[in-house]
Amino acid sequence: MSPENEDKDNAVPPAPSTPPVPPAAAPDATPAAPEVPPVAPEGAAPADAGPAAEVPGAAEVPGAAEVPNAAGVGAGATWPPAPPTVPTYSSGGGGGHEWGASYQPPQPSGPAKAKGGLVAAVLAAALLAGGVGGGIGYWAAERNDSDTGTSTTVSASQTPADLKREEGSVADIAAKALPSVVTIDAEGGRGEGGTGTGFVYDKEGHILTNNHVVASAADSGKVSATFSDGKKYDAEVIGRAQGYDVAVLKLKNAKGLTPLPLGDSDKVAVGDSSIAIGAPFGLSNTVTTGIVSAKNRPVSSSDGTGTSKSSYMSALQTDASINPGNSGGPLLDARGAVIGVNSAIQSTSGGGLGTGQAGSIGLGFAIPINQAKNVAEQLIKTGKAVYPMIGASVSTEENTRDGARIPERGVDNSDPVLNGGPADKAGLEPGDLITKLGDRPIDSGPTLISEIWTYQPGDKVDLTYERDGKERTVELILDSKDES
Repeated sequence: MSPENEDKDNAVPPAPSTPPVPPAAAPDATPAAPEVPPVAPEGAAPADAGPAAEVPGAAEVPGAAEVPNAAGVGAGATWPPAPPTVPTYSSGGGGGHEWGASYQPPQPSGPAKAKGGLVAAVLAAALLAGGVGGGIGYWAAERNDSDTGTSTTVSASQTPADLKREEGSVADIAAKALPSVVTIDAEGGRGEGGTGTGFVYDKEGHILTNNHVVASAADSGKVSATFSDGKKYDAEVIGRAQGYDVAVLKLKNAKGLTPLPLGDSDKVAVGDSSIAIGAPFGLSNTVTTGIVSAKNRPVSSSDGTGTSKSSYMSALQTDASINPGNSGGPLLDARGAVIGVNSAIQSTSGGGLGTGQAGSIGLGFAIPINQAKNVAEQLIKTGKAVYPMIGASVSTEENTRDGARIPERGVDNSDPVLNGGPADKAGLEPGDLITKLGDRPIDSGPTLISEIWTYQPGDKVDLTYERDGKERTVELILDSKDES
């Protein structure tokens, strides 16, 4: 993601003029307040979001012969098509680059250009503040000449005991969690890469993060993790799950680590407090707060490497501020336990801190920790993850709103129902409309994929579908497929 570099962002604005010093007032006259120079509007309007990416009408889902994806597919199928550029069933503009994006630092086009605009803005603000302060100070001095009263200000106690944070407060939770959160720097073999976040998963030095944070550096690049105290360790990627957007790193020569406690994302309720920790736009150790805004939100994203591979999750939605660079960081509950792995945002188009990447509008999404934990354990043990599947292709169109349809033909003209797979054994056929999985209503292909992946291979689950206007419910035993 290339930053938008415009000359106007690096030009030094003229310093605001210093307000004139008012003339001495007559003994009985009250001096007028000095004029404050007007503050000009900041920057240009954000760029318009581009059109949403075209979504194929019918595509294969998890269980492909080459790579697992959506709902489980037949032989010869490939990974699902590129994901939509906005969250499922969301509206409005918004580029797809916000999804699954680690922070991509801007590339300066000349010496010291990267900081020019910011320094100029700070200098201008300082000059403005100095001018306004001088005028107000003159007016206050004139007032004090005739004021015979004494100051009534009260200083706060500087006793350290008075600065204790209550147990369970945001400050208390942040102080305990920050030492276990790392800022990840990933650099690919050709210099591409970015900044993301991760957290200590266990005492053996494993770090849990998003696949898209380290995808560019997983094969021939370099990965490092820096703690809040400044200690930096080299790391290796020991396993990645593209479909789940989960990755596990192993720190080299790290000792005395404190894992973050893991919560139970199934017991999270809408309205619960949430705390996000990460490195938004490269600003390490940033803490933001909010609530859990929704559960089971179907979300699809890409790994940012330019491939058509997609990931799906039945996400926790939060309004805690999450931005590029927060990816892979923990979403905590009011006890300080991890309930999710921050992974994606919905955002309007625009830049932030000199980059072309858009920022938070209060719509952040996290992989539920129960699912992330299951995937992490598989990656630690075998380096690979397995995916549950029903063995049928479904359309990935999101505007159907009535269910997930099994198409007449699968990808590359393959059979849409895998011979001998769970769907075949349950009697499903091309044209069937899947409307419910377990107790979850299904309104699209991506929703079905997201829900299937909350289960484990071998789980029994009821599936409801419509055929010729009649509703039927069958029991499936989910099959499995790895990512190789």
